[in-house]
Amino acid sequence: MIYLDHNATTPIDDRVLEAMLPFLKTFYGNPSSLYRLGRASKSAVDAAREQLAALIGVQPGQIIFTSGGTEANNLALATLAPQAGLAVSAIEHPSVIEPALRLQSLGHELHLLNVDANGLITQDAVDEVIRLKPGLVSIMLANNETGAIQNIADYAGQLRAQDIIVHTDAVQALGKIPVDFNRLGAHLMSLSSHKIYGPKGCGALVFEKSVAINPVLLGGGQEQGFRAGTENVAAIVGFGKAAELAKAELADRQEHLLKLRTLLEHGLKAIPGLTVFAQQAERLSNTVQVGVRGIDGEMLLMQLDQKGIAVSSGSACASGLREPSPVLAAMGVEPDRAKSAIRISLGKANTEAEIIEFIKQLTSLTIKG
Repeated sequence: MIYLDHNATTPIDDRVLEAMLPFLKTFYGNPSSLYRLGRASKSAVDAAREQLAALIGVQPGQIIFTSGGTEANNLALATLAPQAGLAVSAIEHPSVIEPALRLQSLGHELHLLNVDANGLITQDAVDEVIRLKPGLVSIMLANNETGAIQNIADYAGQLRAQDIIVHTDAVQALGKIPVDFNRLGAHLMSLSSHKIYGPKGCGALVFEKSVAINPVLLGGGQEQGFRAGTENVAAIVGFGKAAELAKAELADRQEHLLKLRTLLEHGLKAIPGLTVFAQQAERLSNTVQVGVRGIDGEMLLMQLDQKGIAVSSGSACASGLREPSPVLAAMGVEPDRAKSAIRISLGKANTEAEIIEFIKQLTSLTIKG
């Protein structure tokens, strides 16, 4: 199979799996236990925390391990003070949008920040949020569908000056662009392991010590008392190793992916009626979302699958929905064009030969369509 859906999940790196294996079989102790097996597990968790901290430029104590990016996003929004309002961008992942809607149903005022045709937050939207002065604002660093990268550092600086807490979902950005928590200026940041060639079932919320974390899971003192439950030691070890590899290999990965994306977009130009969404925005080097006039995206996805090619029609967490992408709707893309969308997200193991084959098959299917 030609796998081109790395924004949904990445295959686990062999070096990550090798680091995890001892903690699935040999070192099985509970990290909260004081005997040798427990201490070995706790030491491994601490080491992984240091590896992740080194990748994003924070102290290890600023990292709360979670079950994934979804839990990290939910935990971030749970810091909202009673009666305070909140604002989220209109292109957020469902794991931000849905908790925000839940908070709205509980009486919190909710405001959506508009984006332009390239999926970028507008200064007018930021100015409006500053006028409303909510308690918390959530803006993702890089969009999971279009790959568009937001200027979080600029917006966070403006919002901080108004004493507004800033959260950024950096799940798609980590391992693809430099992610420095302090330079971004956010108070809270969500991350996920399985987007950077680590295992599923592990993520993290990074927090500035000035923010009061309100635990969502209660019943134990793990993760500084902020996240109860026995730690998934093997997955955390894998996340740490994946972070270490991402730090060491980031430049090479970016160069490789940009070369593949350039090849891909050059080949796509020959397909009549094809649009690359957010093409004028700064984007992740691995992400291309396209729409083809007169083509149904879900049908095209299945036709490509029959050819041994895996792509996505949008967010994997919203798969099965027949409605057009809310991200593209927020960008002003007409519904018919939005329904034609497919997302191609490249990975470090993809080759030029695979991209050429994909272009060949896509061209054939769209012309027939």
